[in-house]
Amino acid sequence: MWLLIAFLAVPLIEITLFIQIGGAIGLGWTLAIVVITAILGASLARSQGAIAMSQLRSSFSDMRDPTEPLAHGAMILFAGALLLTPGFFTDAVGFSLLIPGVRKAAFEFLRARVHVQSFSTHGAPRPDPHRTRGGDVIDGDYHEIPKADQGSQKPSGWTKK
Repeated sequence: MWLLIAFLAVPLIEITLFIQIGGAIGLGWTLAIVVITAILGASLARSQGAIAMSQLRSSFSDMRDPTEPLAHGAMILFAGALLLTPGFFTDAVGFSLLIPGVRKAAFEFLRARVHVQSFSTHGAPRPDPHRTRGGDVIDGDYHEIPKADQGSQKPSGWTKK
């Protein structure tokens, strides 16, 4: 139900803002603002996304919980999509999501309302208890290729002579 309301309300808000702002400053300036905010927003989303990716890599290398960097990355991606969408309301929401403090508050808001009831590794491969864990052992499969007539070809250097 909330999604339906959002799909109806956001375009109505955007149309109203376009009419009001376009009437106040003119069509040319309105279109210029829309194009400039899209370019500026894409640039900011790209730089913020690079920061979020480095934080995500850092959390993986330090064996920390990657939930927050992943959520920040998702919000930055969503902000970039909103900034590329023409409109003043979507630009305002998109620019606000590029502010780290706003993202942190949104993450804490969502974290308080999402409860994970169970976690399963269904589908993840189980370790084989019969497999050796030695450092010098390389596990692999092979099959022999039948020898062809090598009279017309030189050996490759990888084959026995």
